Amino acid sequence: MALHCRDLSNRWFEEIWNKRRSEVIDELTTDASVGHTEVADMSSVPAFKQFHGEFLAAFPDLKVHIEDTIAEGDNAVVRWWAEGTHAGEWAGLAATNRRVRIRGMTWFRSENGKVVEAWDSWSPTALMVHLRDGSAAQ
Repeated sequence: MALHCRDLSNRWFEEIWNKRRSEVIDELTTDASVGHTEVADMSSVPAFKQFHGEFLAAFPDLKVHIEDTIAEGDNAVVRWWAEGTHAGEWAGLAATNRRVRIRGMTWFRSENGKVVEAWDSWSPTALMVHLRDGSAAQ
């Protein structure tokens, strides 16, 4: 039985991000899945896996907290916040060892228990400003 989109979206954050189980990316997506971000679209599983690995290498203690999930049919929207320490290079910036907190929302669209499209809304630019000057990121 296919996962309901609410369960699928919550599993995405818990297993892929919090438990660092990159193999679940293969389980919850298809070759045609697309992730839309503030910076660019990721239209392949290898591209997302690369981003996932690089982000976790930069923020090895990252923890995502789900604040709320609203789901209807094949769509779910998750409001979340994440925290972690910038302990590795990210986007050309060497580790600052600054603790950061970011907020965001992700809209998932699923088919047959798989994420086929997702829209992330959070600000990588605000995160970079925080890492560079220590101002509050959110």
